[in-house]
Amino acid sequence: MFQRTALPDGPRVISARLPGARSVSVAAYVLAGSRLESPEQVGVAHFMEHLTFKGTAGYPTTRAISEAIEGVGGSFNAATDRESTIYWVRVPTRETARAMDVLGELIVRPTLADAEIGNERQVIVEEIRSYLDDPAEYCQILFQQAIFGDGALGREICGDEGAIRALPEPTIRDFWSRTYRPANVVVALAGDLEHGAVVDLSARAFGSGNGVVGGFAPAPALPAGERYLLGHRDTSQAHIAVGVPALRRDHPDAWVLTVLNTILGDGMSSRLFQSVREEQGLAYDVGSGTAEYADAGVLGVSAGVDPDRLAPALAAILVELARLRDEPVPVDELAKAKAYLSGGLELRLDETRHLASWVGGQEAMHDRVLTLDEALEAVAVVTSDDVQRVAGGLIRDDALRLAVVAPRRRGTRLDAKLRLPA
Repeated sequence: MFQRTALPDGPRVISARLPGARSVSVAAYVLAGSRLESPEQVGVAHFMEHLTFKGTAGYPTTRAISEAIEGVGGSFNAATDRESTIYWVRVPTRETARAMDVLGELIVRPTLADAEIGNERQVIVEEIRSYLDDPAEYCQILFQQAIFGDGALGREICGDEGAIRALPEPTIRDFWSRTYRPANVVVALAGDLEHGAVVDLSARAFGSGNGVVGGFAPAPALPAGERYLLGHRDTSQAHIAVGVPALRRDHPDAWVLTVLNTILGDGMSSRLFQSVREEQGLAYDVGSGTAEYADAGVLGVSAGVDPDRLAPALAAILVELARLRDEPVPVDELAKAKAYLSGGLELRLDETRHLASWVGGQEAMHDRVLTLDEALEAVAVVTSDDVQRVAGGLIRDDALRLAVVAPRRRGTRLDAKLRLPA
């Protein structure tokens, strides 16, 4: 399914060949995210991602960068996470060299001009404001704080307005010089291309160069924040997020948790969708998800509900969490959830962008890269007992954390109802 080469003092290169594919997707993972930031550097990783698109040695303007990819029908973007920053490009196969060149320029040859740093401050401030103005986004920000506390895992990745306005230019450039090194990058390509050609293109685009990248502070004992965080927005709908600390990345039960999450709230057949939406009519949008980090994780449920029905919505969610803890999943329901999960993996990995993310993300963040068949087998062996065992270890009253964003005078005293049914 894939081949891997580690270039001396250069990127790790991994490729997955899809014979007959007309597109190529390249994902480049810089192993630096917001967890590397000190309190004085809050927001620098995300700021750095923005700045790379403002101009490079070979593409001196944002327009030149965008036209290089969009001018051949391609698409590209980037995202900052807590433990990595991901750049990706998708182009027709004949433009693979162009895609790789643009990624190399963005990561190892940005200009980082003073004028662009100044201009981008306000752009990022507006991005932060947009998240705070969106009640669903704001609820997730509060939920992260409730689970992870005030440290790097609990902070909003973008930072806050004050930190961005005060971030010194030398701090930004120092972050780039320490972390955006070729040897700190994983390059993943999916498409109809031989691995040797991918390695050659990567070597030319990224070059070589190493450096010392500091580690991040370990996660605190979880949950680390307040049991209930309430924010107010003048909206017609309230948003709720409730969950528990979960498993670290590469935990032996990681696939069990994935199956558990599928049963709980992934898709229209999930328990949350069927109970909270279809049977009780408490929400239009409800679901669950997981996040995993090197030494911590979270399982969370989110919903948008009528502000007057916050209490019954919370109660309905807690009922479904308690069912997973207390009752074995019926054999037929488990089989359907595993089929949904396995089929989704197979369908996604037929597309170059998802395949590049699959192999690249595992190479960058995990101890090993699974083939699709190995992943399907990991799903297949999960049992009902496994799901109940993991649920029992995670879903506890003392671990629950709740965040709500609602109109004023709504959502008060909801923490008193944050108890799993016996």
